[in-house]
Amino acid sequence: MFGGLPIRWRLTIVYTVTILLLVLFLLAIMFSIAIRAVSQTVEDYSRVRAQDLARYLATGAELDSMAVDQLVDGNEYIGVRDADGRLVAESADPAQSMDLLPADVRTAAWRNALQSGAAVGAGRPRELFVYAMPYSVAGAPAGVVEVWKSYDETGEALVPFARIVVFVFPATLLVSIALAYLHARSALRPVDAITRAAQGIHEGDLAARLPVANARDELGRLAATINALLARLETAFAAQEESLATQRRFVADASHELRTPLTSILGYARMLKQWGLDDPATAQESVAAMEQQAARMVELAEGLLRLARGDEGAPLDLGFHDLNAIVRDAVTVARSAANGRVGVTYTSPVDHVMVRCDRDRIAQVATILLDNAVKYTGDGGTVTVCVESNGTGQTFAVSDTGPGIAPEHVPHIFERFYRADPARSAGGTGLGLAIAGQIAAVHGGRIDVASQLGRGSRFTLWLPAEMPSPIVPGRGNRTGAG
Repeated sequence: MFGGLPIRWRLTIVYTVTILLLVLFLLAIMFSIAIRAVSQTVEDYSRVRAQDLARYLATGAELDSMAVDQLVDGNEYIGVRDADGRLVAESADPAQSMDLLPADVRTAAWRNALQSGAAVGAGRPRELFVYAMPYSVAGAPAGVVEVWKSYDETGEALVPFARIVVFVFPATLLVSIALAYLHARSALRPVDAITRAAQGIHEGDLAARLPVANARDELGRLAATINALLARLETAFAAQEESLATQRRFVADASHELRTPLTSILGYARMLKQWGLDDPATAQESVAAMEQQAARMVELAEGLLRLARGDEGAPLDLGFHDLNAIVRDAVTVARSAANGRVGVTYTSPVDHVMVRCDRDRIAQVATILLDNAVKYTGDGGTVTVCVESNGTGQTFAVSDTGPGIAPEHVPHIFERFYRADPARSAGGTGLGLAIAGQIAAVHGGRIDVASQLGRGSRFTLWLPAEMPSPIVPGRGNRTGAG
């Protein structure tokens, strides 16, 4: 109905119509009460006058028209009839309406008064009210006295009231419209504030929030809900931006890491093409270097593939395995790689430390931590490996006597390609700790680092304790001790 109007004006119209209907209803009640009061006044007056005249005539007094005129006290007509219905005396008709009154109406009033003791009614054309009652003299019926009175004179008292209504009603209409508009504008002021604030919010400024004037009303709850949505969007956009920044940095780092071996391979290939093949020693050296760089590229590609699979949430091959057995295998490989240059010791207070995990991935974490410890520990140093179990979980700790890590680098060592510390930058792809941290995270665990410059480092893998439970069916799930 008002679909094309603003909400403010729609509310104004609804409020105005509601107020006007209420005013009209109250006026109707007031007019009804006033009209009823006028009618009651006319009827009571006519009855009292008729009763007074009947008592006066019952004393035997005789009245003529002149005497009746002297008894008139207001705008009424008084008539006196004998027992046969003949008009004995009457007052002058102030309204000149009795002459227009049909004779049968007047006769009916006389007859009804004789039969029922009193007669009341109204006549046309001027809405006359009559009260007729018989009177008797010395116990014998003598006649009927009737009092006719018009409603008009008494109704004229309503004219000032009607005039007041004529002037007050338009004023009430204007005031109603003004008040309704002001109320609608006040009620919608929070909407305007929300609209202005929302227009100022854009993708680059999701930190802005909508104003909440009253958190308990509907608009306040709406603004609070939108603010919560904006907070979630801000978090999502920040996470997306961080992810994109990480991806850009990752691509840049991967490109840089791949450029070095590719440049080396390309250089040796050109040398062999131009003149290296003529010198067997140079050719053999070049091929060996190319093989080494190719192996580094393969290692880097495999590391990137592992990280990509971890980012995509590759399923785990879960089962219950002995962490001691996993670590023992990794220690054996590390001792072989150290070739006596570094001592690798292993201790465990218990024979079996059962943990629910992907055996191959946890073995990869152990290999990465041991490989780093051996690589960065000087000749004659020591690498200590320990497996423990307590009520909160199982731990696998690797300690070395290497150069340690500067405090400012510790928070970043699990970032991909991060090798800012010169003491730990020789060789490798810079992905090992990132892969280890990712594997720990998907198992619900973590890797803690404690390091002091010149005194070595300690890396501790913590896995949460879990009670044995049925394995959820999936790809390659198996249970058992490794």
